[in-house]
Amino acid sequence: MRLVIRVGGSVVASPFNPALMNAYAELLLNLKELGHVVAAVVGGGSLSRELIKTARVMGLSESAQDEVAISVSRLMAQLFVLRLGKHGTLTVPTTIDDAAELLKKSKIVVMGGLKPGMTTDTVAAMLAERVNADLLVKATDVDGIYTRDPKKYKEAEKLEKLSFNELFRFFEKERHEAGIHQVLDPEAVRILQKKRIKTVIVNGFKLDNVLLAVKGERVGTLIG
Repeated sequence: MRLVIRVGGSVVASPFNPALMNAYAELLLNLKELGHVVAAVVGGGSLSRELIKTARVMGLSESAQDEVAISVSRLMAQLFVLRLGKHGTLTVPTTIDDAAELLKKSKIVVMGGLKPGMTTDTVAAMLAERVNADLLVKATDVDGIYTRDPKKYKEAEKLEKLSFNELFRFFEKERHEAGIHQVLDPEAVRILQKKRIKTVIVNGFKLDNVLLAVKGERVGTLIG
């Protein structure tokens, strides 16, 4: 399978969790050993949001705020790339085309952000589109998609499966903002919907969830 794993900064970088980052690096290696084509996109987590807030208070534009967040996500990606050693790409790709070419060379690709106005969710969706991925798994800080924010509402119910059209009903924001944090970015969903790329949202603190999703077993929320 051609896999794109979106590793949430909320999981590995809020705060930084070196042990979990190592575990994700091993997971990517294991997936490659199983014969999969593997790419990952990692976010900057709470540090990105703190720096965005700082940039905002300094009066910097939203584009500049995004640039700061992109830098953090690329540093996160670089840590993964270095940890992967010869199986990785040595440097962090900064375009989708570069990432696609490196995948053709049987390397594990790890990316961060690309440009202002684009979340790492959207980067993952664009990469999945470019390489005709069979599956995108987003490892995040919740167990899946809920009817309401489970951190705010006790009555929130987790959804086992829903269509891309149904997913739009659950968005809090319909456009990009620097530091936006929701289960899946609306623009990413539009890309995934267009190409009908199977997507699974899982709790990223439990790495077995990613493997279960790859195996096609019931876990998290399936979108498709």
